[in-house]
Amino acid sequence: MEQRKEITRRLSLLTEKLINPHNDPRIYWAKEVTFDYSSSHAIRVDYMKFKPVNNTVGGIEKGDFYCYEVKSSIEDFRSKNGHNFIGDFNYYIMPEEVYAAVSLEIPYVVGVYCPDGAELHSVKKAKRKDRERPVSEMLLMMFRSAARERRRGD
Repeated sequence: MEQRKEITRRLSLLTEKLINPHNDPRIYWAKEVTFDYSSSHAIRVDYMKFKPVNNTVGGIEKGDFYCYEVKSSIEDFRSKNGHNFIGDFNYYIMPEEVYAAVSLEIPYVVGVYCPDGAELHSVKKAKRKDRERPVSEMLLMMFRSAARERRRGD
């Protein structure tokens, strides 16, 4: 059986492929996006994607945020960490056996993707949830996280 770290790595790669399958620079996404980082209740979203309606001011303001939380095991799912669903559409990424074990614990509005070979497939569709944070804060935190990743790559 794969170790949890390897499962997380594989699920993360599949998530990146799902979010941006052709490495398109017009797809706006970031990983490990932290909010409220200077407070005692900081949260980190594993992956976030922003999809504007169009590139006008109104289109950006009306855009949707997608949040993805990677869960490699039942223990990982049941831990208090990583259930930070602050987007318009929110998803877990997990192995099918984990989904089978925890499916009744997943909130109604949260969707689920599971690996199917070299791709992820939807086993539960997310429902729209009104986010509580403004688009400016969401984009700033995504930008901050993406900039951190660029610095690591240099």
